Amino acid sequence: MHRTIIDVPMLKDLLRGLSIIFLKIMGWRTEGQPPDLDQYVMIGAPHTSNWDFPIGLAILFSFNLRFYWLGKHTIFRWPFHNLFVWLGGVPIDRSKSSNVVEQSIRAYQENARMVMVLSPEGTRKKIARWKTGFYYIARGADVPIALGFLNYQRKAGGFGPVFYPTGDVEADMKEISAFYADAVGKFKEKAGPVTIHRNR
Repeated sequence: MHRTIIDVPMLKDLLRGLSIIFLKIMGWRTEGQPPDLDQYVMIGAPHTSNWDFPIGLAILFSFNLRFYWLGKHTIFRWPFHNLFVWLGGVPIDRSKSSNVVEQSIRAYQENARMVMVLSPEGTRKKIARWKTGFYYIARGADVPIALGFLNYQRKAGGFGPVFYPTGDVEADMKEISAFYADAVGKFKEKAGPVTIHRNR
C-alpha cells in the first residue's frame, strides 16, 4: 500500500496534535483504544453527514493510528486527490469495483500491518441496509472487525469491542447491530439499519 502522512514521524506527531486541538474546539472526545493487533478491518458508522469525515479522521489520527480508508472516487478529484491519498485514502469506483473485496483481501495478505476503515453504509444518504463488503474482507483475510463509532448525541467517537466473524453472516450482523443501536448520527433519520445486503 502507498505511504501516508503517518509514515513521516515529524508530520505524524504534528497531525496528532492538530487533531486533538480540532476535537477539543468541536467539543468532541475519544473513547476506547485501537486494538493491539497488526491487522483488522474497522467499521466507521453511522455515516449521515459530511462532518463524519473530518471528525472521524481527527479521532483516528489522535490515536496515531496508521490506517487506510476506502472512499468514492468522486471525492478524489482535483485539488483534493493527492491530499486524500496522503491521508490514507484509497479511491473506489463503485461502477467498476466488483473485485474490491478480493483486492482488499490481497492487500492484507501482502502487508503484515494493515488497518482498513470502511463505512458499510457507503453514503451519507438514507439506505435500506448495510453493505457487507467489510464482513467478507475480514473473513477472507482472516482478520477481526473493530467496531468504530461516532455518537453525535454524546459528541464521542472511537473504538468499541473487537468482533471475530464466525461465517454466519446473519447471526454476526445481529450482534454487530446490537452494538450500534445506541450510536447516534448527526442526522438520525439517515442512519441505515444494520441488516443484510447480499451485494458486497
